[in-house]
Amino acid sequence: MTSVKIKLNPAEVAKLREACASFNNEAGELINVLHKAQSIFGYLPAEVQEIVAEELNVAVAKVYGVVTFYSFFTMIPKGQHPISVCTGTACYVRGADKVLDEFKRRLNIQVGETAADGKFSLSCLRCVGACGLAPVVMVGEKVYGRVSPDGVAEILAEYE
Repeated sequence: MTSVKIKLNPAEVAKLREACASFNNEAGELINVLHKAQSIFGYLPAEVQEIVAEELNVAVAKVYGVVTFYSFFTMIPKGQHPISVCTGTACYVRGADKVLDEFKRRLNIQVGETAADGKFSLSCLRCVGACGLAPVVMVGEKVYGRVSPDGVAEILAEYE
């Protein structure tokens, strides 16, 4: 099995190299650089990780280790509208699992996947700090509180 190389946009690669330089190419700034890289590319494919490793003079394995350890980072492209369902205790007790099931059913994807049209991706997170509004769903940066399975269609309709 051969791996497929992703062709990175040269302008985005230049932005990434500038971001590394803005942190003085210091290995201790790896997490900050990865945050910046993910904001540039939307995700962190192997090719981006290799550039970061080269620029910060760290092993690619170290970069990969950080990317896979922190749930914020993703190596899979997110949809145009990333959906995150909080599954922290308060949200879970108030039915987040049923809300999540409804998103999976309507989008025909599983957690960690992106819809075939690239419009939506689905993930879970542990707590957004809005426990009084449980269950909570985020679409991009927008927070929806007290979401019920019946409210899923309405949320998705906003982005159609």
